[in-house]
Amino acid sequence: MNETRHVPVMLQRCLDMLAPALGRPGAVVVDCTLGLGGHSEALLTRFPEARLIALDRDKEALRLSGERLATFGDRATLVHAVYDELPGVLDRLGVPRVQGVLFDLGVSSMQLDEADRGFAYAQDAPLDMRMDQTTGISAAEVLNTYPPGELVRILRQYGEEKQAKRIVAAVVREREKEPFTNSARLVELIRDALPQAAKRTGGNPAKRTFQALRIEVNGELTVLERAVPAAVKALAVGGRIAVLSYHSLEDRLVKQVFAAGATSTAPPGLPVVPERYQPKLKLLTRGAELPTEEEVAENRRAAPARLRGAERIRKDDL
Repeated sequence: MNETRHVPVMLQRCLDMLAPALGRPGAVVVDCTLGLGGHSEALLTRFPEARLIALDRDKEALRLSGERLATFGDRATLVHAVYDELPGVLDRLGVPRVQGVLFDLGVSSMQLDEADRGFAYAQDAPLDMRMDQTTGISAAEVLNTYPPGELVRILRQYGEEKQAKRIVAAVVREREKEPFTNSARLVELIRDALPQAAKRTGGNPAKRTFQALRIEVNGELTVLERAVPAAVKALAVGGRIAVLSYHSLEDRLVKQVFAAGATSTAPPGLPVVPERYQPKLKLLTRGAELPTEEEVAENRRAAPARLRGAERIRKDDL
């Protein structure tokens, strides 16, 4: 494994944000997106009395991270699971509450760097894009079998692609001649389908389509909608959660969950607000924090990152 290729995004800021909750003996921190284990290794090193539970749906990531974290022994528990399965994982491990939760959303460096996974539009590969290659349908199956209207919806909703209709019309025309199997053909089709003006801005013209297909194949937003509230619920009072997002759809969802938790639910006009209506969360970031220019220069994958954090300040209502 090439260690140099994986630079954890906004690592120091994430550690500092979680620090007040993780210094005590017996603290449990959950890394919901283990990937190559960069954040997890740093958490175990910085907080020597903390225990780590780390989740990933990608078996190859679990294997590589297992090697990386082996020196920490039983302080690290690695679990093959999608992050919305967190409540069940904690239940099985007999952990009722945790002190810290970290999400680093999007595609891991390993998945982008392994050419045969089909995540990257810069190199030709089978159109797979499944984070867990043991289950679900591939990106090729989505392209070859979904009705045109559904493909347009996915590209617009998940890729925020303004040219969705043009791209889908070209896909439908081409798939009738021959089903899609590889990424290069799709990239070429997108280039040909887009008007000149659309190709001049925003980097690779295939980026938004690939993002949309990846989100659909892995059910990322649906999973996230369940996972963030579940993680907040798992926090002990004083526990903290940090979430790194990489596109506006993810960030908006995290923002909504945190904002709801940090808002009083009291009916208007109450002279004294009872405990059960008080906010459950305190926001730790004003808006979303961005990576520094230095970090982006060092690690281009940090560029779109948005970090939000919150602290649990009250128990759930009984």
